[in-house]
Amino acid sequence: MTTLTIDRNHLQQLLADLVHINSINPSLVPGSAGEREIAAYLTSAMQRLGLTVAQHEPAPNRVSVVGTLPGSGKGKSLMLNGHIDTVGVEHMPNPFSGEIREGKLYGRGAYDMKGGVAAMLTAAKALRDAGLALKGDLLLAAVADEEYASIGTADIAKRYQPNAAIVAEPTELQLALAHKGFVWLEVTVSGKAAHGSRPQLGIDANLKMGRFLHELDRLEQELRARQPHSLIGPPTLHAAMLNGGREMSVIADRCELRIERRTIPGETEAQVVAELQALLDRLSASDEAFHATVKSFFAREPFEVAAEAPIVKAVQAATATVLRHPIDPSGVSFWTDAALLTAAGIPTVVFGPIGAGAHAAEEWIDLHSVEQAALIYAQTALEYCQ
Repeated sequence: MTTLTIDRNHLQQLLADLVHINSINPSLVPGSAGEREIAAYLTSAMQRLGLTVAQHEPAPNRVSVVGTLPGSGKGKSLMLNGHIDTVGVEHMPNPFSGEIREGKLYGRGAYDMKGGVAAMLTAAKALRDAGLALKGDLLLAAVADEEYASIGTADIAKRYQPNAAIVAEPTELQLALAHKGFVWLEVTVSGKAAHGSRPQLGIDANLKMGRFLHELDRLEQELRARQPHSLIGPPTLHAAMLNGGREMSVIADRCELRIERRTIPGETEAQVVAELQALLDRLSASDEAFHATVKSFFAREPFEVAAEAPIVKAVQAATATVLRHPIDPSGVSFWTDAALLTAAGIPTVVFGPIGAGAHAAEEWIDLHSVEQAALIYAQTALEYCQ
């Protein structure tokens, strides 16, 4: 069996360089850098590894990079996918340091998810260093905008159709075969404004919203009691943002509530909207002064891949080889671009290194786990791209 070796110095320098680059998503923090600089860096890094590289710009200054290690024959193709945008750096004293302490590399994006991206490139280097030619293509997709609307992977999924994919999000070296989707909804309750001294002339939209919130709480409890998905549990919801009223002495004529509903495989956006509409209809039937509407304004599908899919078997074989023990399928609590790839007909798993601090004031990645992830990606390519 061919022995693959991870170039530790290359990996650590690459990851530190990626963390040094400000790639905050401008859709989250207006005026931020975005992905152009980090995409340029990765373009050069991929070219130095001998990959064929293409840049894609699904929106102005929002750049993704795809590098291809061409296969030698008609084998199956595999995509390694990771996002290169990050969230903001508020309350972080030195967000782009890339400092290494006790085997951990610190900085914004180290965990979420430049560690995974560095592992992707290092996996390709390990294959090249070993002089191995895969039969199928190995694609490295470093994509824009996952932290906001995922326009990067949505664009990539239209341009490339690999036989399978691994999303390199950090999973603590666990193999994730499912995660929840979400629907963002807005409920608007309409009332009638009047002076606070003459309540008989008004309809208090805030108090009417209170009635809906009571019913929403009951629905939230009922969701948790539903049959759970075997890997990710039951569906959930939370009341995220509430806004109503204009001034102290005026009865509120409008109250708006934004809700996030987390969905499990088998649930649809239409079902979620209908569920809340049914609550509003019952309240309207019991109170002629209750007037409300519900609409969804953003949704992402849940993700699930069959346990018997060839890409699942390939990753399991690779992890058994590298980690020297089998790992069982699991799910993750967060949403990933795996849902978009799966919806495009690309069987996908989520697998990546160990760390902590996604979106937090202190963020770090365990460097040894990044090496292990890189070796597992390379070994998976050997298993799968045949």
